[in-house]
Amino acid sequence: MAEAIFRAEIKRRKIKYVDAASAGIFAEDSTCINEKSAVCLRELGIDFSKFKPRQLKHKMVETSYLVICMTKAQSELLDAFENVYSVRDVAGFDIPDPYGQDLSVYRKTAAMLGVAVSKIIDTFFADGAPAANNLFNKGGRL
Repeated sequence: MAEAIFRAEIKRRKIKYVDAASAGIFAEDSTCINEKSAVCLRELGIDFSKFKPRQLKHKMVETSYLVICMTKAQSELLDAFENVYSVRDVAGFDIPDPYGQDLSVYRKTAAMLGVAVSKIIDTFFADGAPAANNLFNKGGRL
């Protein structure tokens, strides 16, 4: 949901040259999005047709401008990289994984993602490009 919500928001704000790609630290092999995530995104009117779950790879982290983990604990697993932060670092709260829980938890997660995405964009891409004066400036991909 994070990737789709981020992409929808940068499109809504007409921010160019910024993209998002999500990957899970412990992602399952699958060819489609979780059905409860799909329900939430449909309810929000967000297209996710091009999404495919994928496992996080070392090269992805190295070549990304910024990596935002949903929880502080996840970011600590990747603390060797200077471009890795958590939602808590930017927005002040963690976003726990809703996997295996009921649809209401997925809806709450989607709402939290909306708030976090706005804060991430305001912090790093407010002028439509990666912040030049930002410590995290490495490229152009979140």
